Amino acid sequence: MTQQASKLVIVTEKLLLKKIAKIIDAAGATGYTVVAAGGKGSRNVRSSGQPTVSDSYSNIKIEVLTANRDMALKISDEVADQFFDDYSGITYLCDAEILRAHSRF
Repeated sequence: MTQQASKLVIVTEKLLLKKIAKIIDAAGATGYTVVAAGGKGSRNVRSSGQPTVSDSYSNIKIEVLTANRDMALKISDEVADQFFDDYSGITYLCDAEILRAHSRF
């Protein structure tokens, strides 16, 4: 059995992780996944998190599965409003199908 969900993806600077995690938790999401990220965007090439003197400037990708689109949009809007004028970042939303539907998200 499967279940429909929305997947919010946030790519931003690692130093924002704790603040963004608080927003995710406050919105009622049950969890998220964080991985190192790198690439090129409007603010040039970013490190993939490989060894540096300080990894405070590394990028991360946060994936959040939400039960509905409204929760994902609420998180995305708050993150963008609070941080994306001063820090690099992008959010995007995808439809997801949960294969282990007995898991809560």
